[in-house]
Amino acid sequence: MRLVLYGRPGCHLCEDAAALLDGLGLAFEEVDIEADDALLKAMLERIPVLEVDGEQRLELLFGAEDVRRATGTVGRA
Repeated sequence: MRLVLYGRPGCHLCEDAAALLDGLGLAFEEVDIEADDALLKAMLERIPVLEVDGEQRLELLFGAEDVRRATGTVGRA
């Protein structure tokens, strides 16, 4: 499973999402949307955005249960 977290520096929601993924023991790649004008335009008001295997599954406010459902890890420790 490949997880990508889209965000930008200074975004507290993005920092919270990264901490959540870390806390769940999930490996993920972080992408700074400010490095790409198209990403910035498309995602600025939606970040953080979590992509699972190439599909954008979660955005803005999400918690542990949301991540577990989106990643198919429901019921795992």
